[in-house]
Amino acid sequence: MSKETKKHTKHTTLIKPVGGEYHRNEWTFIGAPCGVIHETVRKLNKDLIDDFKIGYLDAAHEAEAMDEAFYLHFTDRIHHQSLETKQTLGQKQHRKYYNELDLLFVNGNHFKGDKQVVFISEKKKDSLYRKLDRLTNIQAVILEHEGQELHDYLLDQISHEIPRILLSDTKGLSKLMCDHYFHNIPEVYGLILSGGKSQRMGQDKGALDYRGMPHRDYLANLIKPYCTEVFMSCRKEQLNDWETDYAKLLDTFIGLGPYGAILSAFREQPNKAWMTLACDLPYLDASTIAMLSKHRNPLKLATCFHNPDTSFPEPLITIWEPRAYPMLLEFLSQGYSCPRKVLINTDIEEIHLDDHIVLDNANDPASFQKAKESLKTDSTI
Repeated sequence: MSKETKKHTKHTTLIKPVGGEYHRNEWTFIGAPCGVIHETVRKLNKDLIDDFKIGYLDAAHEAEAMDEAFYLHFTDRIHHQSLETKQTLGQKQHRKYYNELDLLFVNGNHFKGDKQVVFISEKKKDSLYRKLDRLTNIQAVILEHEGQELHDYLLDQISHEIPRILLSDTKGLSKLMCDHYFHNIPEVYGLILSGGKSQRMGQDKGALDYRGMPHRDYLANLIKPYCTEVFMSCRKEQLNDWETDYAKLLDTFIGLGPYGAILSAFREQPNKAWMTLACDLPYLDASTIAMLSKHRNPLKLATCFHNPDTSFPEPLITIWEPRAYPMLLEFLSQGYSCPRKVLINTDIEEIHLDDHIVLDNANDPASFQKAKESLKTDSTI
């Protein structure tokens, strides 16, 4: 009898972030002289800058002077920041620097990018032919004039469905990019943060009954209409502790509380946004979740509520966008495991409530009894 051989895998298989080498939403301009690309990018930036944070990746044609005393030079010009460094960035390091951006424009004469905008230019016809391997995901063709024909070698690569835009019509190209962005907003997954030890409460907070069911199930039901899928976070020893209609998501960042649960969710699905709720929120209601979903801003790192009791963002009723994942890891590497700390120090959408009782939690038996009595007498909550 032959032995079955199992293929050895050296590394854990992880889902990779969408996009290219440099950014999750990069647009590469190729097929025209650099001057034409620069001018096109400048006009696009002018059209889109009110709505998007935009970066541009280019290469200098000549060595440019930089103060020899500095290995890395950073200049803050109030509304424009520049970063110059003498170090060579590794292939997988760029995303860290561009994470805050919404769009990254790439000069395709120097770099290979994820989505391509192809210029039809006689000056660069031969050069573009030598770079055909870079044309992997063409999104638009830029024509110098009406009726211009495609290069012969592009006829099999560019279908009639790919938009053809005149070089003078940067508004049309801006609209294409804007539409693409908002048609590809990451879908939202839900996560009930139910993996805590409930030491102050003395019993599982997720199992407490405020409305005739375990509270974690009540919360999952609240967010279900706004999420593609909903999960319950749990520790390994909790996998068989309770029955639920919702899938359990195991904490793989151990000992970090809610922070670890959020990171574990992003590890499983780094290309989704995650709506996270703590399981100890007895007053939370459907209208509050509807407000959170309505005010979601995918151009920010996260959308959350302002808590007037703390004067800070409320971190555990939050929609975290995919760009939050590397930022959460970055804060963890600096010794921080507080999601509020991340929200305070990043670009977020903060919602103000008229009645903030929905943000109150119940962490001990006294607050549990108080909430239970309050909910029994106030049917509007």
